[in-house]
Formats: sequence, C-alpha cells, structure tokens
Amino acid sequence: MARLTILEHKEIAQNMMWLAFEAPQNLNFTPGQFLHIRVTDGVDHLLRRPISLCKVKGMEDKKAIGVAYRVGGKGTKLLAKKKIGDTLDVLGPLGKGFKIHGDDKHALLVGGGIGVPPMVELADQLTQRGIKVTSIIGFQSQNIAILIEELGQYGEVLVATNDGTLGIQGFVTDYMTDELLATADRFYACGPTPMLKAVQAKMAGKVEGYLSLEERMGCGIGACMACVTSCLMEDGSVGYKKVCKEGPVFPAPEVVL
Repeated sequence: MARLTILEHKEIAQNMMWLAFEAPQNLNFTPGQFLHIRVTDGVDHLLRRPISLCKVKGMEDKKAIGVAYRVGGKGTKLLAKKKIGDTLDVLGPLGKGFKIHGDDKHALLVGGGIGVPPMVELADQLTQRGIKVTSIIGFQSQNIAILIEELGQYGEVLVATNDGTLGIQGFVTDYMTDELLATADRFYACGPTPMLKAVQAKMAGKVEGYLSLEERMGCGIGACMACVTSCLMEDGSVGYKKVCKEGPVFPAPEVVL
C-alpha cells in the first residue's frame, strides 16, 4: 500500500480519463495486473476501484505509471475530480498478468473499450523481445476510442466500431480471418465478456492465448470472494477461481464464459 502523487490527469475521450502517478521505487509489474485505488479519503465511498495498469513512461525527471479509466459510477466520478498534486491510497500491482513467451514471432493483442489500456505496456514488452505485434481493438463509437496512437508505435492497429464511425463497422472478430490467424503464435485479449466469449470461440483450436476478465471486486486480494468466475479445473470439472488473485488473466481454454 502506498500514497501516490498524481502527475497528470486529463480526459482523453468522452468519459475516458488518463491518470498518471509518480511511480514507486523499484516498480515491477506484469502487463495485465491492476491497481486497486481508493477514490476518496472520506467515508462516502469505501470500496476501491480496480484499474488495469496501462503504461510506464518518463515525465520530465520523474518515472510515471499510468492508467486509463471510464467515468461511470459514483466511484469513478469522485476519482475524476482529483487534481495534479493530489495523492491517492493505492494497492498494487495486484493479480496475475499476461505471460510472455519469448519464442513467439507474432502476437495478436485484442482489446475492447476499457480493455484496451493493458495492451499498451504488453505491446511494449513484446516488441522489446522482438515479437511482432498486431493490435485489434474495438469501441462502440469513435468518440470513446482511446490509445490508438500509443498502440500504433508498436505495430499495425486494426479498429472496429459498432456504429462504423472509426475503422470498420463491426466487431474485433471480423478482422480474425484464417489468413491472419495462421500467422499468429499467441493472442492476448481483454474486454467485456461478450467480446471475450466471441474471441475465445474464434481462436479455439487455432491460436493459443489468454483472456483478461473484467469483474467487480471488493478487497482485491482474494479474501471477500466477490469476483469469482467459472473455470475448468485440472480434473475437468467446473469450479470457481478468484479474478483478483488467480486472475485477472487466465489461459483462454480455462475460462467458462
């Protein structure tokens, strides 16, 4: 646990915010992990908000750790009011992130909506290892599209929107042709459950990969059982695993959606 100072806080799309903290010393995290942020020091909103880590970057003479989030409920509305110089109570990095396979040649990064942010640091780390990255990202509309330029630094970015205002009109799976999948060694996906279910079905038997689940969380450390999800166990039965501790990233065939 730490109190981290806000270095940057701004709107990057409609109801989408970028928040950067001064990074704690010896920061080490895996893409796909998250921060559990207390949005106020008062008693009006006690539950923390889980927000995926997006990117580590240099800001002037400081090292910053950034997240992107959607302003929706009461908690994120309170968070959006915070200003540069304010401090927030932060737990993390928490959870299990994406596993990088050093022998891979080409990875597909699939993000939907607020599932796009964790793909930025993942793309960075993959390309540092010489792995080609193709990002396939989807949004409801152009006005809530985020981080396209950031992902474009690492490779081709294919965009789909539900209403056709940016990229193709359709879904991320529309880009997943047999020709593209034949070139991929691995996929990494994060986004809403319907998208993950469609990606899981599309990739089954073709490309191995990982799903990062979006779930409401209470404690963020596996104590409250508020974020369990159905998974296949080693004996073939269906059981439950905690998204905050045993996830949020799981091997794709393991998740029952």
